[in-house]
Amino acid sequence: MPKQAAPKQAVPVPSPRKKTPRETRATTPRTLAIDIGGSGLKALVLGPQGKALDERQRVKTPRPATPKAVLAALHALIKTLGDFERVSVGFPGVVDDGVTRTAPNLHPDWADFDLGAELHKMTNRPVRVLNDAGVQGFGVIEGKGVEMVLTLGTGMGCALYVDGKYVPNLELAHHPFHGKKTYEDYVGQAALERVGKKKWSKHVHKVLEQIQPIWNPRRIYLGGGNARLIDFELPKNVTVTDNVAGLLGGFALWKDEAVDE
Repeated sequence: MPKQAAPKQAVPVPSPRKKTPRETRATTPRTLAIDIGGSGLKALVLGPQGKALDERQRVKTPRPATPKAVLAALHALIKTLGDFERVSVGFPGVVDDGVTRTAPNLHPDWADFDLGAELHKMTNRPVRVLNDAGVQGFGVIEGKGVEMVLTLGTGMGCALYVDGKYVPNLELAHHPFHGKKTYEDYVGQAALERVGKKKWSKHVHKVLEQIQPIWNPRRIYLGGGNARLIDFELPKNVTVTDNVAGLLGGFALWKDEAVDE
């Protein structure tokens, strides 16, 4: 009898929108990645290879954004996600060994607040906390030469890396830039609302022109919710990144830990 041809494999239909790669829940450790922002709190569980296990969840940042109010909102947000064995947090300010030193777009009560310890009490899991721009960078950098991340949202975040090593707590946003204004005054959310998208985009262009000859980065990554509003042609070494990098980068905070197979 003639040999029968093998049945053809069905060709999967591509999804109409780009989704974050997923992993199976069968292995551990899983990382709860949290991004605390001036306008929103976001969370996602990552598998042992750093890929998403769930859809990103988001709620508005409470106002006033005191530690108590933010922690209560995070507690409710975490309940909507699956199991995890460790926690990574991106925080919009200076962080020193899990303690938040500054939070210019949240509330004064964040000064010298032990966020790592409080989240450990809440989750009964080990916690690591880093500046939010620093976490976002770990989700996009190539690990070669000088790379810089700028986040454009409620304020302006900044992170610097040298051969993949993070230089902590570079608060460029609060450095004088234009007269008595700081970088954040010039390109933060308040500036966007005050001058409009077209002029704000020109402000961002000027910021990039200022940064390039000072830091001479091999790559600059633009993130944050407002980066999508840029309407000029970017320099060849500048890239707009997906905002989910602020969560995916949380996996790198545990890169020194062994993964169970």
